[in-house]
Amino acid sequence: MTTLRRNLVRAAVAVAGATMLAAGGSATASAATPRNGVCEAGEVCFYYLDNRGGSLSDFTTSVANYGTTQPTCYDFRSAGAGQGLCMKNNARSAWNRSSSTVRVYFNSYYGGSSDPVAPNSARNLSVTYDNNASHRFL
Repeated sequence: MTTLRRNLVRAAVAVAGATMLAAGGSATASAATPRNGVCEAGEVCFYYLDNRGGSLSDFTTSVANYGTTQPTCYDFRSAGAGQGLCMKNNARSAWNRSSSTVRVYFNSYYGGSSDPVAPNSARNLSVTYDNNASHRFL
């Protein structure tokens, strides 16, 4: 095999490998990654401030008890006001990027008054504004 042909084969293999890597990478990137501080499709996200402001906490599943102390509580993950604080009784708004209604509860274990957050919508919490302890995907 000539040097030119060998280099062409190597280049073709490199391009094929890069294409496969890029295709695999984009498939992974499109799936929601819970608890990474980014509000992605398929998640419900809770924000420290009104109107999706401040730090956020993102979930793909129901949580029966947010917890109240570090390091075991669910906390606000992204940059912004509230980052690192426990979420319990601190969320003021939500963005539901899933296809299910998510209900936010005043008490742990899905008890007490609640706020529904419709699929693919955002809202300020009212009943559970700064008084939230759990949420459930319905």
